[in-house]
Amino acid sequence: MFEVEQIIADHKDVIHDVVFDYYGRRMATCSSDQTVKVWDENDQGKWSVTSSWKAHSGSIWRVSWAHPEFGQVLATCSFDRTASVWEEVLGEKVAATMTPTRRWVRRTTLVDSRTSVTDVEFAPKYLGLVLATASADGIIRIYEAPDIMNLSQWPVQHEIANKFPLSCLSWNTSTYKLSSQLLAAGSDDMATITGKVFIFAYSENARKCVKVDTINDITDPVTDLSFAPNAGRTFHILAVASKDLYIVNIKGTTLSHVDCGNQLIQCMRTPRLSQKLIIIALFLLQFIKII
Repeated sequence: MFEVEQIIADHKDVIHDVVFDYYGRRMATCSSDQTVKVWDENDQGKWSVTSSWKAHSGSIWRVSWAHPEFGQVLATCSFDRTASVWEEVLGEKVAATMTPTRRWVRRTTLVDSRTSVTDVEFAPKYLGLVLATASADGIIRIYEAPDIMNLSQWPVQHEIANKFPLSCLSWNTSTYKLSSQLLAAGSDDMATITGKVFIFAYSENARKCVKVDTINDITDPVTDLSFAPNAGRTFHILAVASKDLYIVNIKGTTLSHVDCGNQLIQCMRTPRLSQKLIIIALFLLQFIKII
């Protein structure tokens, strides 16, 4: 049984993304109205906007929370060809009995892309404060904050060029063998009939992130993809949203396999009628140990 509550978001245009923070007590939304809103849940389970600001000069496609170990940090990306990193700071107390005011400060603007920045996502915590962006120019850029106390500095660590425009990306959060630092990206290119999902990993030999495989079974434009949380599996699950929903099982992901390009990938197309069941099953897999 579902209980659906409609929330008046007061965005002036379509909402492109909504993301919970690590604890599920805060949300961030972004919209074509060029604004970002942060929502907080009260003790009665009701959501309200606690911050709202104009973040870009174009439609904002995606928003991502950093791990709370690094503070209250957000990243956004936009049609204006930039990505931005924001940090929540506490202001002065208006009165001794009142809580300090909070506001979001832009710490940096990443301007390396020449085209729309279509996705942005923080890496898993164990990789440090690392941020990946995907752009319509087909380039994945990976940034790292060398000093987490100074979020104004985000040098580019890697640039990975691709032949096709990119629409989305996803980090693999699994720490299985601590060697499966996988990143997946999808393309919404409609001009060619070829694989639209690409798998990348960090190569010790090359000292950079490299493309290790293309999933050629998926040839329709890809709008989103996501790695499943690890639940004791010895393989990785990637869900891909396209004309249909695909579930991709990735096995053999130690660095020795990655360097040899020896990925074992199984791609399963799911009928549209069962897509909702698959999504629910992926959620339940978080709590089941699969041998």
